[in-house]
Amino acid sequence: MLDQLSWKVGGQQGEGVESTGETFAVALNRQGYYVYSFRHFSSRIKGGHSNDKVRVSLKRFRASNDYTDVLLAFDQESIDLNVGEVRQGGIVIADEKFKPTAPDHVRLFVVPLTKIAEESGSAIMKNMVSLGASACALGLPVDIFTEVIEERFRRKGQKVVDQNMEAIQRGYDYMKDLGGADPELALKPADGTRRYFMMGNDALGLGALAAGVRVMPAYPITPASDVMEYLIKKLPKVGGVVVQTEDEIAAMTMTIGANYGGARALTCTSGPGLSLMMEAIGLSGMTETPTVIIDTQRGGPSTGLPTKQEQSDYLAALFGTHGEIPKIVLTPATPEECFYVVGDAFNLAEQYQCPVIIMTDLQLSLSKQSTDALDNKAVKIDRGLIATSEEAAANQASGEFKRYAFTESGVSPRIFPGTPGGIHKVTGNEHFENGRPAEPAGNRQKMMDKRLGKLAHVELEGSVVRTGDENPDVVIVGIGANVGAITEASEMLRADGYKVAHAQLHAILPFPVQMLQDAIHDGKKVVVVENNATGQIKHLMNFFGVSHPDVQSLLKYDGQPFLPSEIHAKIKGMF
Repeated sequence: MLDQLSWKVGGQQGEGVESTGETFAVALNRQGYYVYSFRHFSSRIKGGHSNDKVRVSLKRFRASNDYTDVLLAFDQESIDLNVGEVRQGGIVIADEKFKPTAPDHVRLFVVPLTKIAEESGSAIMKNMVSLGASACALGLPVDIFTEVIEERFRRKGQKVVDQNMEAIQRGYDYMKDLGGADPELALKPADGTRRYFMMGNDALGLGALAAGVRVMPAYPITPASDVMEYLIKKLPKVGGVVVQTEDEIAAMTMTIGANYGGARALTCTSGPGLSLMMEAIGLSGMTETPTVIIDTQRGGPSTGLPTKQEQSDYLAALFGTHGEIPKIVLTPATPEECFYVVGDAFNLAEQYQCPVIIMTDLQLSLSKQSTDALDNKAVKIDRGLIATSEEAAANQASGEFKRYAFTESGVSPRIFPGTPGGIHKVTGNEHFENGRPAEPAGNRQKMMDKRLGKLAHVELEGSVVRTGDENPDVVIVGIGANVGAITEASEMLRADGYKVAHAQLHAILPFPVQMLQDAIHDGKKVVVVENNATGQIKHLMNFFGVSHPDVQSLLKYDGQPFLPSEIHAKIKGMF
């Protein structure tokens, strides 16, 4: 029996590929297996090849593997594009309707998916028939789908639920009659532990609620829209609101205004939207207004690859704004980290009174995976330095509140609109301590030093997390969703006799120079793994002065996530 298996469904976008993969993955997750699901889809509403690859195992994995045990195909294109990764002796289950063909290294089972679905009530239920056929091939009972189907179709009535379960059973029976049950594909039983099954975007939305977010202005953009869609459903239940703005510029400025007013507000976008927000992010820095922006990276430039993996916004996030302002950039790697990072981002934004950018990537944002329990009580809220009514009243004698008062830390007391004694000016122009526009050279230099000094000597706790061997042959530096593929590749390299350490970056501004230096210093070789064409993280290491005699890049920028075997093979080839 297997400790893990890989199952994939493919077809034309809009014909149920996503719902098929979702139902399969959720059902297995609820049995107590660890599930990792990554969906390939086109940047269109309907049509074009789409697939969902689901990895099911007894231990946690955070990446797809490079082979498939069972391929479920709704059209010939799905076979042609994906059969190359089906392992020797693996199974292809295909709809009889398109007269499928497949190479000899796989076992092809032709099942009348559409015909059985029509006989069960509707051709649209072919995905249910295919789930039954898959269950038979993998030695799974059909009742693992019952709870999921009931939840999904209950509102349509018991008859629809029964029809779908009948379609699953008939698919199972037909596959059984073909002799498709394969004991070699049977999974070892799981322990029944219930875990969340969510993507990074869901975790970001849930984390925003826990962090006290009550306002989200945003403009829809792939792959960030799911955060917005999640909060559209949830924020009104806690007295909050989501505003769909006319563009990303409006979203950013409205977010600044809401934070200035005392709410916790965030916005969410991807690369093109981040570019449009840059001027307003500068306004956040100049006015020292706490602001949080989520950037879910995708393939660029321009429209680029809206539905594909890439990590190429790092330099834009750090250096994209005109002029110089303090900024914080955080880089979570798992859904659990996505949940907690939102609270951290707001606490940091309000502590240092500056914009904070949370950077994920499409793989992390949209891949669904088994996720550990999340603890709302662990999310602490720290509003930073806020002037009391008494402190504000003391300013009335001078007429205006010194919102930008020079302090030893560079952080000035903040005040919410409407507080007696708190009147001050707010402008994107350079200003005096009370906010009035000012251009004297001496004041300008003092204000610049004040703002930039807030983060000048800061390295955020946990910015680099190193795991693995001491005095390693190689230290692999990773960021974002690459954590999963790097973890597996490290295990493969150890099996080959190499000593391996893994340094994962969780923040890149302030850049953790000393932490990263300490993490790589004892390695014979350093390899930086990132999804872009120019080695942006490696450039940042050079720019900020992190040194090592042998630092190499391992880059991938074809729109696909790293596979563990790719990292293993390429690093092994460096020795």
